[in-house]
Amino acid sequence: MKHVIILGDGMADLPVAQLQQRTPLAVADKPNMDRIATEGHAGMVRTVPPGMDAGSDTANMAVMGYDPACYYTGRSPLEAIGMAVKMAAGDVSFRCNMVTLSDETVAPAVQREESRFAARCMLDYSADEIGSDEAARLIDTVNGHFAAADLRFYPGKSYRHCLIWQQGETAMTLTPPHDILTRVIGPYLPSGTGAERILSIMLASARFLPQHPVNQARLQRNLRPANALWIWGQGTRPQLPDLSGLYHLRGSVISAVDLVRGIGICAGLKVVDVPGATGNIHTNFTGKAQAAIAELARGQNYVYLHIEAPDECGHRAEVENKVRAIELIDEKIIGPVWSYLEAQRLATGEDYRLLVLPDHPTPLSLRTHTGDPVPFACYSSDGRDHCPAAAYDEINCARTGYLLETGHELLPRMIETGFGA
Repeated sequence: MKHVIILGDGMADLPVAQLQQRTPLAVADKPNMDRIATEGHAGMVRTVPPGMDAGSDTANMAVMGYDPACYYTGRSPLEAIGMAVKMAAGDVSFRCNMVTLSDETVAPAVQREESRFAARCMLDYSADEIGSDEAARLIDTVNGHFAAADLRFYPGKSYRHCLIWQQGETAMTLTPPHDILTRVIGPYLPSGTGAERILSIMLASARFLPQHPVNQARLQRNLRPANALWIWGQGTRPQLPDLSGLYHLRGSVISAVDLVRGIGICAGLKVVDVPGATGNIHTNFTGKAQAAIAELARGQNYVYLHIEAPDECGHRAEVENKVRAIELIDEKIIGPVWSYLEAQRLATGEDYRLLVLPDHPTPLSLRTHTGDPVPFACYSSDGRDHCPAAAYDEINCARTGYLLETGHELLPRMIETGFGA
């Protein structure tokens, strides 16, 4: 039996005025997702446990079969693992975004530096999705300013980077930058034990990054500069039981996002690199589908295929791009993967299950995540589960009346007990 999960990060949404009060899922032309819903088992699932932050970390961990309330230790450690950054016992990892803050509006003579910094607004959590090569040059300069015996920065992809603080603090309050777009940053600056060091780094970065040649060149190209660091998502290395031992799965994970790759590594999955996988709407959709097919063809019986594009569009309030991202997932990924699975079933008799869902909603109107239940649909070639919806979207999947309140039960129900259990 083959098992494939195709996860469109942040696909779920609220009704959008520009779409005549429909959601991107309801508007998108997505015949494959709709067929999974009409011929399989559709419903809603709560991927984020009550009381936990609605993030791709907790949600993807749940969809992969792990209860975040038991196993979650922070977002950044998962990303560090995905980046192959070594973490010793007691090390604390932090996510470090390259962000664009608004220019200072208060004259230096009026307020001290920290107050002027706090008065700025979060314009862009990704600095116009800065390129990885440019960002690596900036991180090299950042290390020149801040690296110490117990602290170092590591470059990642685009705007996503990592800070390791040996024997660091974890109790401080840090805010994801994508949660505060357009807002004044003062109320969201680091606070609590250890926050002084983190805040001092963020504050100092805003002194030298704007003058860096990378940022000067970006301004000449009418791109937003990475004019500050924003640090958040702290935690220590998690310990997850191997999926091969839990469910006898030989699996692979395909994602452009270090976070998801890190969860996969902790779960014992093989990480598959796809050239041109970017984490946005310009990603290599076809390459991801072909990579999944290649993994199944070589004997893997489980593939977790993650696509970040809808989430990025939600954060950036790009209505048309979010609809288009959903359509590309349907056409370029689900279609070819499903055709392969069906062809193999006809040739060899091997059945399969194909599951599609988001990890969480990323409403265009909010530009951040929510913890609301998300629509899912699972097609079983053996006809085991059947709870059809009229189409794959939030309203029609909710109308089936099926709600799974614990997201980490989704995987075992898919591969073992069935959704009727």
